[in-house]
Amino acid sequence: MGVGEVVSEFAAVAVSIDHEGNGPRLRIEDLKTGHVGYLDALELETLAWLPEGALHPLLDPSLHRWRKPAPNGGHH
Repeated sequence: MGVGEVVSEFAAVAVSIDHEGNGPRLRIEDLKTGHVGYLDALELETLAWLPEGALHPLLDPSLHRWRKPAPNGGHH
């Protein structure tokens, strides 16, 4: 079930409810790259309770998006 799009000058995503897993979850698709991520109810509730600024360390795109995998398949 499609919910809509959330767009800013920095990002654009399409959000929908996915029912293909063990239960409903939020499906988030990056409209620029097509990359898809999912959040379940517990993850969404956690986001609702986070204090202001708690996500700031994760908002750095270079943290995960543009790094090459380590030769052994691990993370840098």
